[in-house]
Amino acid sequence: MRVRAVLASGLLALTVGCAGDPDPGTHPSGDSTAVSEQAVVEKTATPVPPDRRVGALFLGAGDLHTCSAGVLDSASENLILTAAHCVVEGIDTTFVAGFKDSADEPDIWKVDAVFLDPRWIDSQDPLADFAILRVSRDGGGSVRAEAGGGLGLGPSPKPGTAVEVTGYPMGVGGGPIGCRATTEITPEGFPSLPCEGLVGGTSGAPWVSGSTIIGLTGGPHGGGCDENLSFSPPFDDAVVALRNRAEAGGPGDTAPAVLDDDC
Repeated sequence: MRVRAVLASGLLALTVGCAGDPDPGTHPSGDSTAVSEQAVVEKTATPVPPDRRVGALFLGAGDLHTCSAGVLDSASENLILTAAHCVVEGIDTTFVAGFKDSADEPDIWKVDAVFLDPRWIDSQDPLADFAILRVSRDGGGSVRAEAGGGLGLGPSPKPGTAVEVTGYPMGVGGGPIGCRATTEITPEGFPSLPCEGLVGGTSGAPWVSGSTIIGLTGGPHGGGCDENLSFSPPFDDAVVALRNRAEAGGPGDTAPAVLDDDC
């Protein structure tokens, strides 16, 4: 689930780690993220048909998709939601809604601005591992219309909430995988989702209940060091405030240049 991006000698190197966490009871700040003993793997991610409201995020604007994102039902109609650790300042980033195998030029949306919570900008706080991106394309139009509608934003799920998660394994081409499982909550308030096989590249994948995003793969260790258990930053008023700021159309924020998941 993690994407570690490092700028070196002008080149972008991407490394994804999916091995089990040697100390799964800690997150980057050293606090426990252990879930209850009842939080066992319930489902396994499998290939699913593309959903136009979910797409692949291409860091570096090449053929390699490195994260996932969801189209928001926003007033401006040009916003997508992903994990904050999926974006890096100074690197062209593009998005393709409902990606499958390849994309033509009209399907590609360029990220024009990135909106981040101050906690992420200041210290990469996993509680604020969410980002809203403003996108556009040369041919005009809106990503919301292209996706046939967007997804709403809701509060974090309570324990036992059934959610569907759809994301893209890191790679070139291919299609999405998906899983339906029920949530748990860590002692620190991070929603967790037991589902096997949510591998690198699914960071930023929306956790959807009905037509509402109530979480995304991110938070501790960029979403988790074990592909059988994913985490989400908690959704609260800060996520809504970030969407409202993005809808206002102002300038975006500067994202950290180097990311590390600590796995």
